[in-house]
Amino acid sequence: GQELTCQYSRLLTRQQWTNTVSGTIDGVWDGCYDAINVANGAIKHIPGITMDAATSARLIAEAKFFRAFNYFYLVKTFGAVPMPTEPYESLENTELERTAVADVYALIESDLQAAVSTLPASTWQATSHRITKYVAEQTLCSVYMQEGKYAQAAASAKDIIASGKYSLTTNDNTGLGSAYNKLRTTDDLPEVIYAKEYNSTISTSGWWTTYAFSSAATGVFDKYSITERVYGPVGRYLNVYSNNDLRRAEKQFFVTSYTNPTNNKTWTMPVDPGVQSSDLAYNDHIGCWYYFDEAAMESTGKGTKDWNVYRYAETLLDAAEAIAQSSGVTDEAAGYLAQIQARAQLGTEADLKTALKSLSKDDFIKACWTERLKEFPLEFKIWDDCLRTGQYPVISTTNQGSVTYVNLVGATNAAGSTFKASDLLWPISLNEKQRNPNLKQNDGYAESN
Repeated sequence: GQELTCQYSRLLTRQQWTNTVSGTIDGVWDGCYDAINVANGAIKHIPGITMDAATSARLIAEAKFFRAFNYFYLVKTFGAVPMPTEPYESLENTELERTAVADVYALIESDLQAAVSTLPASTWQATSHRITKYVAEQTLCSVYMQEGKYAQAAASAKDIIASGKYSLTTNDNTGLGSAYNKLRTTDDLPEVIYAKEYNSTISTSGWWTTYAFSSAATGVFDKYSITERVYGPVGRYLNVYSNNDLRRAEKQFFVTSYTNPTNNKTWTMPVDPGVQSSDLAYNDHIGCWYYFDEAAMESTGKGTKDWNVYRYAETLLDAAEAIAQSSGVTDEAAGYLAQIQARAQLGTEADLKTALKSLSKDDFIKACWTERLKEFPLEFKIWDDCLRTGQYPVISTTNQGSVTYVNLVGATNAAGSTFKASDLLWPISLNEKQRNPNLKQNDGYAESN
């Protein structure tokens, strides 16, 4: 109840509360357009600054990346949006109409293609965390996937793979030395294509690490004033995994119990009345282990783990699906998907590849969708996939690993609410509409207070 926008989002009642959710939307809108305006200024004015030509070209390419990155977020969230490409240096042209979605995507593609062709063919880690060709190319791949341009997406993903710059994080063991725990705790792994940086002095991760547990953990840790599982699955989600999938195991992506070694107090996952405590698949308060930062929660009160935005695992899954979508189920596509499944301890890569090659095109594509649910349960990728495919995953209540797909509009979410067409976009903030009368509201939402 603290954040009503979350409640209205779960219940799919945002349309009735446009004014209430406008504050949240302002933060998204303003943050993106602030970054776009800075990028527009750089693109316009850097050519007039005396400097080395290669440096100038790189700075402009970086600015184009960030302009595209922010427009991509805006267009997925709001649909058609105003699209200034010049910096605001006066009050002129501040009341732009919304630009068609196709035209926004055209600018995004153009900016990212320019960045790919100009930026160094190196990793983010090797260039002091500056944007590189492959960061831009993975973003471009994601753009193509969202547009359903699968042949182009396949080409971009395959270029990243062919570079040899990246690799999947390996399992030292199936406990805290697993790949998934390394991804949780360790910065700059070779699997990471792009991450948002955090450190203890300039920018910490704020409350992020407290999202690992329910509010019942507030008394277990004393470095933060509150814990709350802000984002996480209902228990049924875990039925997406088969029993032998490492990602489902305790303290991989999820957790049911943890003892703070500094005070020996224990958090245990709350269990709904009438539910057996051993029945993990149906408990609704599973901890999100992937968010947990031991040092921050137990000693420093400062989260410093970088947030992984793009991982090589996503590149492989993009490649597998995009190849299948555009060319059918090939040996190459099956191989990429098999790599992800093999790391999760589902079998040998060779055996998994053989089994995947026997699937029909439709079944293989759905296997790719399901693998994304398993690999990115806590990385905010799922909604984008629902939007681009128009499909909603229905996870079986009885058969572990069984997922079917139904049309997104008309599907029922975990809160028992039914998706409407107007739920696929957020409203334009009413504050923005007051500032700019040329903004037309998204269907289903209020035009004014």
